Amino acid sequence: MKKWLWLVVALLIALGAYVAAGPYLTVRAIRGAVERQDAAALSRQVDFPALRTSLKAQLTDRLVREAGPDLQSSTFGAIGLSLASGLVGGVVDAMVTPTGLGALIEGRKVWKRVDDGFSAPSMTVAPANGDDAPVAQAAPRPFDGAKYRYESLSRFTATVSDDSGRPIQFVMTRDGLNWKLSDIRLPL
Repeated sequence: MKKWLWLVVALLIALGAYVAAGPYLTVRAIRGAVERQDAAALSRQVDFPALRTSLKAQLTDRLVREAGPDLQSSTFGAIGLSLASGLVGGVVDAMVTPTGLGALIEGRKVWKRVDDGFSAPSMTVAPANGDDAPVAQAAPRPFDGAKYRYESLSRFTATVSDDSGRPIQFVMTRDGLNWKLSDIRLPL
């Protein structure tokens, strides 16, 4: 009987360790997918509907706050805000893709990454040897220098800085035993 009790305790400890390591395993899977530029693998680690909803809400809120109460109270201002909110939704739907997420995770500007393409490394001219031949620059590592933190038993954040040094928080939530990226808190 004692043997079975120890087995159950060992299994519970192993299950707890797996759940506790889950967000780190998800970060590792996302990092690997971005480094390999594997859009399908990145898609398996992201809850796209939740992520799009969150980003739309953040950007719409920012738009309304910047418009101010004067614009919100006028009829034409309200119509303009309504049209702008629809535009924000379309932009979020277009940008929340594996390519756009790869750029954000690397801390790069999304429009620069989309312009370069998912697989094109950035190029610079090497002035040291006098040649004008472009030299491939090392791609930044995803989540490089990230700060990790549990916010609750089912919520975990990884914070990285963008090109300007502003923090971007990547929020992973637990669904059963699996963790997925479900929110990105932008530095608005």
